[in-house]
Amino acid sequence: MSLLSPRLQIKVQQKQILTPGLVQMVTVLQLNRLELREMINQEIAQNPVLEETAEAEELTPAEVQSMLEAERVSNPSDEAVLEVTREPQDVPDLEADVEISLPAGAVTPEAVSSPASEETAAADPFDQIDFGNYFEEWMDPGFRSPGGEDSEKPSFEMFLSSPVTLSEHLRSQLSLVVISDDVRDAADSIIGNLDENGYLTIPLEEIAASGPHAMEDAEAALKAVQSLDPAGVGARSLQECLLLQLESRNGRDGVAWQIVSEHLKLVESKNTKELMRLLGRPMEHIQVALNVIRHLDPKPGLRYSTPGARQVEPDIQIYKDGDDFVIQLNDDDLPQLRLNGQYRRMLDRDQEPNKEIRNYVKERYASALQLIRNIEQRKQTIMKVCQAIVRRQTEFLDHGIDRLKPMMIKEVAEEIGVHPSTVSRAVAGKYAHTPQGVFELRYFFSEAVQGPSGGATPLLLLKRRVKKMIEEEDSAHPLTDDQITERLRLEGIQVTRRTVAKYREDMKIPSTHHRRVRQ
Repeated sequence: MSLLSPRLQIKVQQKQILTPGLVQMVTVLQLNRLELREMINQEIAQNPVLEETAEAEELTPAEVQSMLEAERVSNPSDEAVLEVTREPQDVPDLEADVEISLPAGAVTPEAVSSPASEETAAADPFDQIDFGNYFEEWMDPGFRSPGGEDSEKPSFEMFLSSPVTLSEHLRSQLSLVVISDDVRDAADSIIGNLDENGYLTIPLEEIAASGPHAMEDAEAALKAVQSLDPAGVGARSLQECLLLQLESRNGRDGVAWQIVSEHLKLVESKNTKELMRLLGRPMEHIQVALNVIRHLDPKPGLRYSTPGARQVEPDIQIYKDGDDFVIQLNDDDLPQLRLNGQYRRMLDRDQEPNKEIRNYVKERYASALQLIRNIEQRKQTIMKVCQAIVRRQTEFLDHGIDRLKPMMIKEVAEEIGVHPSTVSRAVAGKYAHTPQGVFELRYFFSEAVQGPSGGATPLLLLKRRVKKMIEEEDSAHPLTDDQITERLRLEGIQVTRRTVAKYREDMKIPSTHHRRVRQ
């Protein structure tokens, strides 16, 4: 009897399924201000129902709900899409908000009907002169076209300097050097093979063979490249890089030159006594030479390899008004979405008999409502998270980083009643402008250090404390990781030596052996 046979089976199981609306809500929540603006512009271009301008007739959510329900089959799952339409909207009082502004010198109806005002105007001839226009024309240095004042001025974003790459900087100098065409081609190949630090990591023979270039031209090209700014570029090792910089400073055959060319390992170990013995120089000469070497750049090309100016627009503004902190979302430049009323007739069976068109317009209306709802939900979530941050970090906002308190994402999520992943998405890539400067929202979240008095110490302040201890240590007898651990324990912070070593490595601080200066 065969055990493999087709059969039908019914079973019940639970699965977590993300609807398109939930996917969009999660996506919108983790977008920052610039990304959200771009997404809204894309949705406006793709969805004809969404409008930004005030020219089109706007539909209220109640009208949209009635039109969508006219063709809707009773389905409880669709109730979630139109929850936003059940919220009443405040209708602005147009008569109360309208203000009539009159130009200078204009006469109101009350002034026309009042004989006393006519006598005052006739008695004072200076009221007939428009002094504003007179002084404006008198102080104008030249002709000014009326349209020039209303023209759109360029944004300051246009004035951000574009970064100059290392290859562009070198090629601009190479064009001024008098060399043959063959050497120039070889130099261009060398510049193209430099790494971000300015080092030539490919053998010169390989560059000459791939050109193809003559070996004599490749060597002459390398010398031409090494003579360019910044000094040390085109070097094939750290020693050659430092020697090129010393040569550019007229330091050839000096004490620093001898140390770099023959005893560079002793500089790394800071063994000054051995340098004195080998070079036969007094300590003053050795210290001056080491100071010169210390000011050399081991990565001369890195200054041209850094990314350009990064534009950061804070999503949240936190400022103090009296004794309280005010939280405000910077969404003034975001497109204000509204529903276009011109598509209303397409939802009516009498005016649009084509069912496919009616279904398409109905789908676009539902998508537009879902987007508006998700944007509003994003705003409310970010506001709740920022309110929780302000309540917990009030001392930091008043006094600075030394008053930063430990705070976990899980704690904030429990306080505002959401999942920790929601808080993580709400603070991702978003910045806040505070009285202490501009900070990323994730900056306020830091794990607490365990210990009697270290329970309220965040990891960020612990790292700063370790760094301060190392900066204040005796260079001849630097602190070991065990000594730093013991000092922290005396302050009530219970950490292990491995933890201190990890924090030291994160801050790129060398070990005790490399920090020791031998006299």
